[in-house]
Amino acid sequence: MILLSCSLGSLMAQDATTTAQGAKKKAPVKKTAIAKDSTAAEPVLKKNPYVKNTFEGNFIIDNQTVMVPVKGTFEFVIQHRFGTVDNGISDLFGIFFGANIRFSFNYVPVNDLQIGFGVTNENMQVDLNLKYALLKQRKDGSMPVSITYFGDVAMDTRKSDSTNLFVNVSDRLSFFSQIIIARKFSDAFSLQISPSISAFNNPAGYLDVNGNQDPKWNGAHFSVSASGRYKISDGTALLVNYDQPLAQQPGTGNSPHPNLSFGIEFKTSGHDFEIFMGNYSSLIPQNNNIYNPNEFTKAQFLIGFNISRLWNF
Repeated sequence: MILLSCSLGSLMAQDATTTAQGAKKKAPVKKTAIAKDSTAAEPVLKKNPYVKNTFEGNFIIDNQTVMVPVKGTFEFVIQHRFGTVDNGISDLFGIFFGANIRFSFNYVPVNDLQIGFGVTNENMQVDLNLKYALLKQRKDGSMPVSITYFGDVAMDTRKSDSTNLFVNVSDRLSFFSQIIIARKFSDAFSLQISPSISAFNNPAGYLDVNGNQDPKWNGAHFSVSASGRYKISDGTALLVNYDQPLAQQPGTGNSPHPNLSFGIEFKTSGHDFEIFMGNYSSLIPQNNNIYNPNEFTKAQFLIGFNISRLWNF
């Protein structure tokens, strides 16, 4: 009996030792597998450090905004300006007086760079433009503003005659350069300031009584604009714009007048629509900044609208 009890005890001890050793071998394998799976499942997230949607589109009434669409964006734009409203009902407040119309196409081939082409019925001008985002406002405040450059060169394609004398091709050219500085203060309110220079290669002139040529307009002209947007809903915003000439032209009554305009914007996923009133009738920025004849103090406002359609490739 003593020998049997010792044998049974020895067998039970061996079984317990074997079971414990088996448990020790299996547990590390299971634990290691779980650790590897959990590590592989963790995603790597990249946060965009820049402030988005300072403005909804490329235009804020008559000015470019600081925005450059994302790479691969193609845009088609229709801009329309009616006549001034001061004739009243006789031409239905300028709607039947006549209109300036511009069609343009813009494309973003690489990040932060947009190139564009446009054509307008005013002096049958065609223009090429470029827009480049130099700096972007950051969410952490390390860059408080966005800064974008916009440049445009336009050509007057009318036939040369007694009223439009073009000796060389360069006489048909005009230029516009602008630095746009903007800040998004909140989800609802954004503001931008934009100094600019406009230049014409062949400004209008005349001969005085002594036969000397005097310019009717200077070839270069500085201006500054201030534009703001306030969102009243997800797809609707109020717009205001003011452009101030910084230099006077020679002669009486030749200096351009400031522009004051205000409107409303409607935004969808692929469209941006603006309707507004202002006293600028031209659609090429250098024309507006040098040749604007309308005075808002005399109620020489006109109705205008911009429509843009975006595609992404």
